[in-house]
Amino acid sequence: MTRPPLTLYLAAPRGFCAGVDRAIKIVEMALEKWGAPIYVRHEIVHNKFVVDGLRDKGAVFVEELSECPDDRPVIFSAHGVPKSVPQAAQAREMVYVDATCPLVSKVHIEAQRHADNGLQMVMIGHAGHPETVGTMGQLPDGEVILVETPEDVQKISVRDPERLAYVTQTTLSVDDTADVVAALQARFPAIVGPHKEDICYATTNRQEAVKAMAPKCDAMLVVGAPNSSNSKRLVEVGARAGCDYAQLVQRADDIDWRALEGIRSVGITAGASAPEVLINEVIDAFCDRYNVTRELVETAVENVEFKVPRVLREPA
Repeated sequence: MTRPPLTLYLAAPRGFCAGVDRAIKIVEMALEKWGAPIYVRHEIVHNKFVVDGLRDKGAVFVEELSECPDDRPVIFSAHGVPKSVPQAAQAREMVYVDATCPLVSKVHIEAQRHADNGLQMVMIGHAGHPETVGTMGQLPDGEVILVETPEDVQKISVRDPERLAYVTQTTLSVDDTADVVAALQARFPAIVGPHKEDICYATTNRQEAVKAMAPKCDAMLVVGAPNSSNSKRLVEVGARAGCDYAQLVQRADDIDWRALEGIRSVGITAGASAPEVLINEVIDAFCDRYNVTRELVETAVENVEFKVPRVLREPA
């Protein structure tokens, strides 16, 4: 039986970003240096395949520091943690390594600087997301007001509308954030924004590639985890950019082939915590069923690299 023709558009960049790459490397190097078990507070990155692979090597994933013994190293996830977490680790004299993405750390420093200057903080982010929890936890309770939508901006009450600043979660949609920022600036004209956009380069680049790819595609698949904020935003960006069928899949097994019947073109991208092996698995699944022509849709070239903490580069 002849296989139907299909054009596969492959977004570039896609998949791992420098912060995710660094965080995974930190866990692997910690296992090499100190041996198993190594404890990791929260999933190191939001991807089941990655987490399961590290668990097989001896990483133990926990939600709270209280679940870790005093005598084994603990790693804090790429999403960042409230200030109280390293303070508690220090009080217990634990060895800990902070795998917070440097771009998230930049937002933490920014929030602290504004607070030191007497400004009350507004954070644009998703309630309960570990990055939001970590950033809000840089300052005392009540010092950071969380908003998710332009509507939220109208409901908040602030100490002094003349003494405000805002920061954003790094993995949000650029377009959605623009709406919230506009609402903040309209209601609080004196509000201070970041010197440089908080949304990270990798989030922005992946969204731009999706915007370029989406109008060409009958369908679009985003390889990523359901708890990955940046992956879910890619689905939304794809749908908004003109692709009628945009779906999140964790693995090739999740592809709904019946929904794809009769299509002529598919776009494939991946969230910043999805490894290339899972992207290739999805591509291979299409090659098994279709006569595939591949086309790269490249909107940026990434060459960012973040160093791992010095403690892991020194001998044990």
